[in-house]
Amino acid sequence: MVLDEVKVTRAIAESYLESFLSVTDVDVALVGAGPANLVAAKRLAEADVKTVLFEKRLSVGGGLWGGGMMFPMIVVQQEACRILDECRIWYHEHGEGYFIADAIETVAKLTAGAIDAGAKIINLVTAEDVMIREEDRVVGLVINWTAAEMAGVHVDPLCVRAKFVIDGTGHEAAICRIVQKKVPGAIIGAEGIKGEKSMWAEVGERTVVEFTQEVHPGLVVAGMAAATVFGGPRMGPIFGGMLLSGEKAARLVLENLGI
Repeated sequence: MVLDEVKVTRAIAESYLESFLSVTDVDVALVGAGPANLVAAKRLAEADVKTVLFEKRLSVGGGLWGGGMMFPMIVVQQEACRILDECRIWYHEHGEGYFIADAIETVAKLTAGAIDAGAKIINLVTAEDVMIREEDRVVGLVINWTAAEMAGVHVDPLCVRAKFVIDGTGHEAAICRIVQKKVPGAIIGAEGIKGEKSMWAEVGERTVVEFTQEVHPGLVVAGMAAATVFGGPRMGPIFGGMLLSGEKAARLVLENLGI
């Protein structure tokens, strides 16, 4: 076979546009491809819910890649090990109740699990705003290339319609902050976004799951974004709560969709 560079270009551009156009009207749009949203996307897609996950960076996985202080290992509590088992992520017990997994393997297999279930993942795209309609409900995202944001150039965005949006943007809680700004008096975290507290792993792992909820009509918050909204503590390289938070976020959306 003789490779033609123009044909390569057309193959990439046409295939990407076809893939992108297929997710401009979805059931659920997730923002931030960290561990919570990777699990949520997998659960949603497994239920035959049309799902797209946007990540502003080149790589997915959020804070998982670096493990603890760039030692690419993470701790997962026993109650979340079933998710590792499901994704065939190898782990071992290091002391009673402390299960160690390879951070890179975890990212790779959570991502593969979401894709294999049918979720679409699009990187290098930033959600810069939300679409809001009747009764101040969030009904979609306003998106743009991350490169345009980084370059500081004005490029008008495009939109994706969704029945639900899940904010899994980590410490930023970016989508929740947008909604709080755009909807005066929006009840997010009762008194507005509180910001995360100092590290307390035991409390943080529990409350990140408790705080995972619908914080505004059409908007669910998950993972570290939930801790930021409700003032929960950070927990460091311990990811069981993140995985369980994503699972809960998907369950809440499925219940609201009547599935």
